[in-house]
Amino acid sequence: MLLLLLGLSLVPGFAAGQVVEEIVARVNGSIITRSEFLRSKDQLKDDVKQQDAANADKLFGEREKDILRDLIDQQLLLEKGKDLGITGDTDLIKRLDQMRKDMKLETMEELEKAATAQGISYEDFKQNMRNQIITQKVIGEEVGSHLNITTDEQQKFYDQHKGELEQPESIRLSEILIAPEKPASKPAAEKPAENATVDPNAANGGNPNPPDETGEAAKKSAEASALAAAEAKANELLKQLRAGASFEDAAKKNSAGPSAAQGGDLGVFKRGTLAKEIEEKAFAMKSGEITDVTRVKQGYIILKVTDHQMAGIPPMKDVGPKIQDALYYEKLQPALRAYLTKLREEAYIKIQEGYADSGRSANQTEPVETAAAKETDAKNLKKKKKKFLGVL
Repeated sequence: MLLLLLGLSLVPGFAAGQVVEEIVARVNGSIITRSEFLRSKDQLKDDVKQQDAANADKLFGEREKDILRDLIDQQLLLEKGKDLGITGDTDLIKRLDQMRKDMKLETMEELEKAATAQGISYEDFKQNMRNQIITQKVIGEEVGSHLNITTDEQQKFYDQHKGELEQPESIRLSEILIAPEKPASKPAAEKPAENATVDPNAANGGNPNPPDETGEAAKKSAEASALAAAEAKANELLKQLRAGASFEDAAKKNSAGPSAAQGGDLGVFKRGTLAKEIEEKAFAMKSGEITDVTRVKQGYIILKVTDHQMAGIPPMKDVGPKIQDALYYEKLQPALRAYLTKLREEAYIKIQEGYADSGRSANQTEPVETAAAKETDAKNLKKKKKKFLGVL
């Protein structure tokens, strides 16, 4: 999809007590400042380094010309979202909550602290995420929903990319881990009084606190009981699963593994990446099958093979969704560019001298500079300045 570069908080420069900020572009009633432009430029440098450090300079050179275009695109999509009544509020709450869960944080306040600790304004962080949601929804409704992918196109893509679709044998696994409960620790033995008398002839060399000879045995007995209880629980769960219970729900409720929140999903594995005993069992199973209860270091596990892909070129029905996604994004690029060109032609866009919009349409209309327009720009700059000072 079109790269939508999202900025963080505005950082204006200060000189002799005055805010020095250049307006790079005006899109209808909104402005894009030099600070936002430079911030997007820095973000692009970071992105290309992460993508391909060896060719970062080359990639940056190819994409630098589109920085202002992408900022204008974003502003046009946000304005369209406002026209369509898209706020993104509900999705924002869901995404933030999912982020909190992924980071294993208890409350949203902890998420806010985590963002602040990274030097990011939490309000700006949320606004950027909301902007991303809005632009994605506008693209989906206004562009994506109008794309049509035919069966013939899918078949043609499959025939042309068979070599790329070839894959090694792999399985997707989910697990339920039942770990034995740890026995409660006993309080430390009391120390003898400072002036206590010790009988040197007493057993154990006169030690008033001889070691509990039965303590180790009791500990082993408690561990064995906990292990037996874990095995019994695992066997009961296996019985329920084979009777038709949901593996995903059972994992969320009972699994002690880190994948519990994802319904036990462990991901995809190729041969040679699993423990030998588990690999032999799992690769001999078909999609949907469940293993017996298996003893592991952490306790007992039940595994489910959610998908088993054989080596070779998969049939088209198995890669249909992947082909549809590939064709969708292939068609989306030109369709989105055409849509954004249309939005440009319906808008008033003014580019500051020295900057260029690589997405400019020959049919664009530039606004006439008036006192009212300059006053609006000044108000917008004042709002951004106030926002920045509020963050401080």
